[in-house]
Amino acid sequence: MRIAVIGTGYVGLVTGACFAEFGVHVTCVDVDKKKVDKLNNGIIPIYEPGLDKIVEKNSAEGRLHFTTDLTAAVQGAEVVFLAVGTPPQADGSPDMSFYRQAAKDVAAAMNGYKVLVTKSTVPIGTGEWLRQFVSENLPIDTEFGVASNPEFLREGAAIDDFMRPDRVVIGSNEERAIEVMKLLYRPLYLIETPIVITSLEAAELIKYAANAFLATKITFINEVANLCDAIGCDVHDVSRGMGMDNRIGRKFLHPGPGYGGSCFPKDTRALTTVADSFGVETRIVDAVIEANERQRDAMTAKIQKLVGDLKDKTIGVLGLSFKPETDDMRESPAIDIIEAMIDRGATVKAFDPVAMDEAKHCLPDIQFATDEYDAINGADALVIVTEWNQFRALDMNKVKSLLRAPKIADLRNIYEPREMRALGFDYVGVGR
Repeated sequence: MRIAVIGTGYVGLVTGACFAEFGVHVTCVDVDKKKVDKLNNGIIPIYEPGLDKIVEKNSAEGRLHFTTDLTAAVQGAEVVFLAVGTPPQADGSPDMSFYRQAAKDVAAAMNGYKVLVTKSTVPIGTGEWLRQFVSENLPIDTEFGVASNPEFLREGAAIDDFMRPDRVVIGSNEERAIEVMKLLYRPLYLIETPIVITSLEAAELIKYAANAFLATKITFINEVANLCDAIGCDVHDVSRGMGMDNRIGRKFLHPGPGYGGSCFPKDTRALTTVADSFGVETRIVDAVIEANERQRDAMTAKIQKLVGDLKDKTIGVLGLSFKPETDDMRESPAIDIIEAMIDRGATVKAFDPVAMDEAKHCLPDIQFATDEYDAINGADALVIVTEWNQFRALDMNKVKSLLRAPKIADLRNIYEPREMRALGFDYVGVGR
C-alpha cells in the first residue's frame, strides 16, 4: 500500500515514519521546502526519542520520502492523511485554515478512489465537511472515502504509542473506507490491538473527550495535593490508595505544576467551544481549565513562601519543556512560573537537556546554564519544574555547596522530603 501524509509536524512525521516501519510506502508532504530539504538530509526538526533512527532506516530502504509536491504524492497514494496543524485561536477554537488549504490542494490532485483520513485534531463535523468540500472541488468525477483516525501519541513515547497502541480508532460511514483502513493497520492485528470502528463524529469526539478526561485526572490530583499541603499528609499515599482501584487507575495521578503541551490545553478549550456551538454546558471541563491555570499561581506562591521576597534573588530552574523527553515548550508550566518570578524581581538561570533552543523564543529574559550544576551555582534556591531523569540523582552535597541557601522547591516530587530535610535542605514538594 502507498500512502501520503500531508504535514510533517509532530503527528505527521511520526505517523509517516511508523507506517514506513510497517512496510508501507509513505510520501510525506510539506509546504516548507527548508524543512523538507532537512528531512531528506536526515535532520529531524523535532526531538522524539527513536524517531531519527526510524526515519534514517526507512528513507535508506526507499519506503519513506519527503517532498513539497503534493499533487504527485496524492495521485500515487491509496490513502491520504491530513496531519496539518490546527492551533488554538484566541477564543479556544482550532484554527482550521491550514486544514482547509490542505483539503483544497488534495481535492485538486484527486485522480481516482482514495480514502481521505483526518489525523489532525479537528472539530466534530469536520469529516462531513471534508466530504462535501472535496466533492465540490474535484477536477474529475471520482469516488473517494472519508475517515477519521485520531492520534493518541504521547510526546517522548510516540514511537511506542504508535507501534503498540492501546487502541486504534477508525471513524467512517463507508464500508469500503473502513476496509481500506483496517488493511492499513493489519500489522497491529498480529499483536491483537483493539480496532474501534465508529461514526465520523464519534471518532472526532473521542480524541477531545479522552484528552479532557486525562486533563481532569491531573487537575483533580493537583487539587488533592493542595489539600494535602493544608492538612499535612502525603499526596503520594492518597494517589497510591486511589490508583489501586481499577475503576480509577494509577496513571495521571501525579501532582505537579499543572498540565501543558500541545494537546491538553488546546483540546480542553476546543471541547468547550464545540459544546457551546451545540448549546451544551461543559462545567467540569471549564473548571479543569480554570483550576489548571490557578495551579501555576499556586506554584509561584509556594516558591515565594520558601524563598521570601523574590526581588534581587537568583533562582536556579531545572527543566523547561512541558514534560521530559521532548523539546516542546507549548503551554509549559515553566513559562508562567518563570515569568511570575521575573515579575517579582527575580533573576532566573535555567537548564533543560533539550529544550533551551525552543525556550529562547518564549523566555528571552532568563539566563541559560551549561548544565544542571551551572544553573544552581550561586542561586538562592533550586526549583525543579520538569522531571528529566538526569535530575533524579543530583549530587546533593554538591548542590548544597553551590546554593547560597539550601532551599529546594521540587514541583515534580522527584525527591523524598525526609531525605532532603535530613540533608539540611529547606525542601517543599507538591502535596507532601
